[in-house]
Amino acid sequence: MAGQSCLISNDWICGEYVRTRSQELTDATVQHVWITVASVAIGFVVAFPLALLARRWRSVAGPVLGLTTILYTVPSLAMFSLLLPFFGVSAAVVITGLVLYSLTILVRNIMAGLASVPEEAREAARGMGYGPLRLLFGVELPLALPALMAGLRITTVSTISLTTVGAIVGYGGLGNLIYEGMRSFFKAQVLTASVLCVALAVVADVLLLFVQRLLTPWARGGTKEARKAQKRAQEQARGSARGQAQEPAQEQARDRARQKAGAA
Repeated sequence: MAGQSCLISNDWICGEYVRTRSQELTDATVQHVWITVASVAIGFVVAFPLALLARRWRSVAGPVLGLTTILYTVPSLAMFSLLLPFFGVSAAVVITGLVLYSLTILVRNIMAGLASVPEEAREAARGMGYGPLRLLFGVELPLALPALMAGLRITTVSTISLTTVGAIVGYGGLGNLIYEGMRSFFKAQVLTASVLCVALAVVADVLLLFVQRLLTPWARGGTKEARKAQKRAQEQARGSARGQAQEPAQEQARDRARQKAGAA
């Protein structure tokens, strides 16, 4: 029938659904965002000391990496079901599960980032009197930021996706709408919530990439420019070293000339 509402005809794309359910979509999106942010933030707070322990004691690295990998292989439905007796039907179930999933990515990327720091930079910092904490936060972490931010971006995007599974306990953000829409075969609701979920992942990834660029200004120039700057620095260092090596020789020559003049 001409002019029939897209809600009545159950179309996939329906502007009327977005207009009439805007508050519902907003509430679901807000819930999705805060669950994701809380999960990633707590995951990082837990993963950082674990990565430091694994780096400090090699005997700890194997068990830590093995345990986080095992946790990551547990299906999300099973994970949330196992956590229900401890937390009940609450957002804590979803957040705890997402934190456990985030550990394997964050721990490995933090360790990889710290391992990529040149030993020369550490030795130079120690020579300047840097202690362990100042060395970690003043030298190692800034140089490890690219790998660390890469892990954070992957974790955030995967967490946005996994949050939807929280719909089984009623705390899945946009996943609640997807789950309800699939049960009732409400096409517009399923498609709109799915598109919003993908859009959240893209926006989060772009924002974190922007933050990474702000925190690592030395990486903006490109590989060729970085090589040129490094080459210039090395040439200046070699020139300075040659000048310092020539100064004692010149001083010795002047001393010999003075001695000859005195003998004459």
